[in-house]
Amino acid sequence: MKETQKAPDRIDQEILANDALERARRLPPGPERNEALKLASLLRCSADSRGPVFAKRGRPRK
Repeated sequence: MKETQKAPDRIDQEILANDALERARRLPPGPERNEALKLASLLRCSADSRGPVFAKRGRPRK
């Protein structure tokens, strides 16, 4: 069976960015932490560039 890969949606990217930021904050100060923080920032920018998440039209409010 062939698996298809889908592009991660914005919510998945936000989760990845938050996880990367938490891992970076736990590292001791130094160059490794700086690089991890830069990566977390890039992931956050990537998630933000996908635009805001809107509810589907016609869907009843909960």
